Amino acid sequence: MSPTIFYGQTGKFTFRMLATVLGGQSICILLGALVARAIAAADEGSRSGTAYLVVGLGLGALCIVAAGLMRRPWGVTLGWVVQALTLLSALVVPMMFVVGLFFLALWVTCLVKGAKVDAEMARREAAAGTGEAGAGAGDAADRVDG
Repeated sequence: MSPTIFYGQTGKFTFRMLATVLGGQSICILLGALVARAIAAADEGSRSGTAYLVVGLGLGALCIVAAGLMRRPWGVTLGWVVQALTLLSALVVPMMFVVGLFFLALWVTCLVKGAKVDAEMARREAAAGTGEAGAGAGDAADRVDG
């Protein structure tokens, strides 16, 4: 199974990490919406400042909704949509491209590393559930070593 998924269930640790990324991303997007409005207001002929603000607020709200829906199979898909829309927001505020790349990197890292952590947690729970004789001593040694 590929750790970079576009649809489907993730483990408990993974969806918590992804929701945290989206929560932080929402703050940056909301601040970016304010910047877009200010840039449009500084341009005397532009009347799109309010539209930029409303769209930015909508994208920030979508981040929060996506964070709450990470437990659903389509929550990851919605998260990918948010990542793409964040990159597209660079058409209005060019520095949002850097923000989008940063959060996209966090998103992919959380998908990959989160899947590994969830697999390891499942392996340890299965070992503890079968009652292996050496499982208790090995777990204690793992805590001391790492």
